[in-house]
Amino acid sequence: MTITGHLLLVGCGKMGGALLRGWLQRGVRPGDVTVVEPNPAPVADLAAQGVRILDDAAKLAAGLKPAVVLVAVKPQMSDAAVPAYRRFADQDTVFLSIAAGRTIAYFERHLGAQASIVRSMPNTPAAVGRGITVACPNPHVSAVQRDLCDELLAAVGEVAWVEDEGLIDAVTAVSGGGPAYVFLLIECLAEAAAAAGLPADLAMRLARVTVSGAGELARQSPEPASVLRQNVTSPAGTTLEALKILMAPDGLQPLLTKAIAAATRRSRELAG
Repeated sequence: MTITGHLLLVGCGKMGGALLRGWLQRGVRPGDVTVVEPNPAPVADLAAQGVRILDDAAKLAAGLKPAVVLVAVKPQMSDAAVPAYRRFADQDTVFLSIAAGRTIAYFERHLGAQASIVRSMPNTPAAVGRGITVACPNPHVSAVQRDLCDELLAAVGEVAWVEDEGLIDAVTAVSGGGPAYVFLLIECLAEAAAAAGLPADLAMRLARVTVSGAGELARQSPEPASVLRQNVTSPAGTTLEALKILMAPDGLQPLLTKAIAAATRRSRELAG
């Protein structure tokens, strides 16, 4: 990864830290990164590598001109944190936000109507380099800035772009919350296995490895998920009997559709 310009990371929790570690692994020089994080203890290893860690935005160098300001603070902290970076909006700087629920309009209110802003929604598999992030730019983001944000986000997984910011609510419901649904599937599969007579530890092991293995197969295979499902389903076999229940009119699909709709609705409420 070749980045021209300085990177300023505002907040370095789990997601911000995952991104930063991804950048460093891809060749970004530690000296080209500054982190503002009030609680520097979890990022002490990054400081040891040469990343500059500050506990307050007031300590930033007066002449700093970052190419990117990545906002990775918790949404409830953004009102206090974001205004301190307004001075960079007057430079050739793009603000890349991973703050859930904070709209482009929110950042324009704090940073100015002419600020270049990219709103994005990553998910927690970024911690192992298997995330997916969907991003949306405002009209002031240049092609160069968009490419730069894409490269930074790609350090922890796949990246997709949308031009309609309203779609971010559905993205939040599907991929943002999706890992939780998959973890629940593991819990439910393990519980069902135990109910069928398997020892609890073996039931959980089977559930975890089966779900993670199937996910990796889906990632690597060029076949659509429907074909992969059919490949596992023998006519008149055991899998088919289970799928008759899961694919019934009151089965998994309507339940997930209802769940995603509820999460999308809540995302809109939080961003309002």
